Amino acid sequence: MTETTTHFGFKTVAAEEKAKLVRGVFDSVAQHYDIMNDLMSLGIHRIWKRIAVQLSNVRKDEHVLDLAGGTGDLTVLFERRVGEEGSVTLADINSEMLCTGRNRLIDKGLAGNIQYTQVNAECLPFADNTFDCVIIGFGLRNVTDKDSALRSMYRVLKPGGRALVLEFSHPTDPVTEKIYDFYSFNLLPKIGKWVAKDEDSYRYLAESIRMHPKQDALKSMMETAGFERCEYFNMTQGIVAVHRGYKI
Repeated sequence: MTETTTHFGFKTVAAEEKAKLVRGVFDSVAQHYDIMNDLMSLGIHRIWKRIAVQLSNVRKDEHVLDLAGGTGDLTVLFERRVGEEGSVTLADINSEMLCTGRNRLIDKGLAGNIQYTQVNAECLPFADNTFDCVIIGFGLRNVTDKDSALRSMYRVLKPGGRALVLEFSHPTDPVTEKIYDFYSFNLLPKIGKWVAKDEDSYRYLAESIRMHPKQDALKSMMETAGFERCEYFNMTQGIVAVHRGYKI
């Protein structure tokens, strides 16, 4: 029987090993995740996330699933929108990231309408038609079977619900691409070494971005999973993109 393989950064690994390898990366970086995000993006990640939340069109009393929610940046933004009668479920496959996010949000005094759950995006443990919005922020590229994850997101959405994929993507012009490549492979791992004491994990993160599907390819994957009216919005010359699709 032929062994199924996938990519872990630029390496080829057995498909069943990827989740364990990714877990090791995020176990390592969890405690420094927020400060590294600010350093890596010069704080621009906060703008990207706010734009994604705006594009979600989430309203009061709705129910949101924040997949790969990590330390809870998006959950905080959605919590303000849904109000006391709505809910946000902060979900992550990695227990260290989930615990870090939970502690952070509790410290902020947020508790009543937020739930926490450790899940695998490829096989979500929720009933069909549960959420008004499902978002996965900077996490799809780490999923082994992206098609399964997109189908799972579609299944748990209510009819009329929206799915959003906020992810590092591919620059739309060659100058930005060259600058971005230099930064990603020369400076980013060094910042990881100095701040998080982990150069290898941040080299993997840079590689995983390059292996992620390009904008049009991801749009096609969402359509194949069942989403309609799919579109994407490039930000910072395509370094990041928000993809949006609807369950009709």
